[in-house]
Amino acid sequence: MTESLVNTQWVADRLNTPGIRLVEINVVPFKYQSAGHLPGAVAFDWTSQLQDPTRRDIISPDTFEQLLSEAGITNDDHIIIYGDQSNWFAAYGFWLFSLYGHEKLSLMDGGRLLWTEQRRQLVNTVPQFPRSTYRVRSTVPALRADRQFIVERLDRRDIVLLDVRSENEFTGHRVTPLGDHLTAHRGGHIPGARNVPWSRLVNDDGTFRAADDLHRIFEVEGIDLDAEEIVTYCFVGERAAHTWFALTHILGHDNVRNYDGSWTEWGNAIGVPIAQGAA
Repeated sequence: MTESLVNTQWVADRLNTPGIRLVEINVVPFKYQSAGHLPGAVAFDWTSQLQDPTRRDIISPDTFEQLLSEAGITNDDHIIIYGDQSNWFAAYGFWLFSLYGHEKLSLMDGGRLLWTEQRRQLVNTVPQFPRSTYRVRSTVPALRADRQFIVERLDRRDIVLLDVRSENEFTGHRVTPLGDHLTAHRGGHIPGARNVPWSRLVNDDGTFRAADDLHRIFEVEGIDLDAEEIVTYCFVGERAAHTWFALTHILGHDNVRNYDGSWTEWGNAIGVPIAQGAA
């Protein structure tokens, strides 16, 4: 069984090992080349390669196949994903790869921050791999929630809506994360949502807190982790994917969906309710 979360030493011991592929996915895509990257790592740009910029949706299975084939990744490869900003978009990539059924998949705990703090090797050479033929063999739609899924469940008490944005975003005092170029017409949160900011789940070095600590955080906030469904959301789905990873792959819950449309969809949509202020 593939470990979903691996540490930097585990990765360092397996650099350039056949069958193991490294993928870097950053909030700031150009960091891959400007600041260096792990030996053998390829980079995917979340804004243009993992999302369809016209439809503002995840890429299609066909496009996903093409992307991985061009990178020389096979269905049998063990993919290690890492990135900047405590693995925000690395976690989003992990979620997308999981949605499209890739089985051997891990997230490198601590991401770029911890790797560089430990003074581990970085290179500027972009690796070249022979083209492969990658195929999406199955999809896992239960990992994703869309707007209609939430609208139909707003009055249900067995559904937990988990807003992982900052408190200022949740209350509506701020519409977008600091410095984000995307926006929404309205601030606030989905009615009934609970606010547990993603940042509470990580240590200073960008690694996830221990499972007992994570469980305690949600317990203190009164979050029912055994609810029928838990839906995480943020602004564009990346912080929500980070919390989704913690709930599913560290705490072991299989009832969690990521609403990747998040506030850029809900805060711009006509006819959906919002709430403002504290929950």
